[in-house]
Amino acid sequence: MPTAPDAPAAGTLADGLLGQVAEQLGRPLPACLQEAFQRVPRHRFLPDRIWLRDGSGGYRPVDRTTDPADWLAAAYTDQPLVTHFTGGLPSSSASMPSMVARMLLLAGLTEPNGPDQAPLRVLELGAGTGFNAGLLCILAGDEQVTTIDLDPDLAATAQENLKRVGRAPTVVAADGAGGWPPGAPYDVVLATFSVDHIPPKWLTGLRPAGGRIVTPWTSAWCSYGTLELTATEGGQAHGRFHSFASFMPMARPHAKSHPPTTTPAGDDSAAFSATGLSPWAVAGGDLDAEFHIGLTVPGASYSWDTSGDHAHTRLQIQDPATGSWATVDYDGRTAAEFAVTQAGSRRLWDEVTAAYRRWEELGRPSVDSYGLTVTAGATVMWAGSPASPVAES
Repeated sequence: MPTAPDAPAAGTLADGLLGQVAEQLGRPLPACLQEAFQRVPRHRFLPDRIWLRDGSGGYRPVDRTTDPADWLAAAYTDQPLVTHFTGGLPSSSASMPSMVARMLLLAGLTEPNGPDQAPLRVLELGAGTGFNAGLLCILAGDEQVTTIDLDPDLAATAQENLKRVGRAPTVVAADGAGGWPPGAPYDVVLATFSVDHIPPKWLTGLRPAGGRIVTPWTSAWCSYGTLELTATEGGQAHGRFHSFASFMPMARPHAKSHPPTTTPAGDDSAAFSATGLSPWAVAGGDLDAEFHIGLTVPGASYSWDTSGDHAHTRLQIQDPATGSWATVDYDGRTAAEFAVTQAGSRRLWDEVTAAYRRWEELGRPSVDSYGLTVTAGATVMWAGSPASPVAES
């Protein structure tokens, strides 16, 4: 299909973007992926207003009509761009191009296809702006690509964006958790949102013995990492995590949200103790430790309270599903001991402490050391090898 007419500067800007991506990855992209980035101009998939991180934890808008140069430059910078807010929070974005490239490489879509092999069938979960689907069309062929999005408006916008640049994959408004059975089996299932488990229908829609799933990963504790799974016989799959990507979680229709767990000072079930384990060790930005805790302490999340209302600095841990909570307080003077309060059916700080000590016993493995095996009856997370399981669901 022909490529739609484009701004004269887009080709030069795309070259610059490819240079940024190569620098981030430490090597140039394969020629076929470079071609895809050249033939699918990123700015054609962006709304007139986008939002960039402002460096202070928030976002600043960039409007094409009032600041076209800044808007176009942002389109070809290796950074994520928020394209939609829901309830004051980012709900859709144009992913960081180097992240997109990493995932396409993991999916095997840049590897040469033998002359006797059928074209790869690809299911993308989370159409977003349509940009990633456009790249997939170049790599696999329009007729081989299906992209779905839960939001009908986003799906329609993605389809229109793709049409404008001459691409025509199958675009469907549907729940990503259910895959898309009419197009199965797929050689590749590629998610553009993060999940904390592999939905069963992703596996049943995958080509047995060799089909791949690539998806960002999340947990209540730590949203980080990308999982690459390869299907084996009998509906099973096996693969490893990789140290990159932090994506928005999978949206679900009619999902019920749990209200925040409160930490009432007079809770009769509260237990008081002290700990020598620093709260910053488990929630201070060590992604390897936090990833392990997220895998092994399901449902537990944390936040920091620096208001000074209760302590100089407080780590708050909660599990809304059970109403359990814990706090770890730093008094502003000594980092040798911290006051702990726990309440509810789960002793969350005890669980987090046990998970951290286990991570230390394992030799402080990095995210890349972990893997996941899906069988008919269970999902097992492991560190190093399947012989060293750390969690099961």
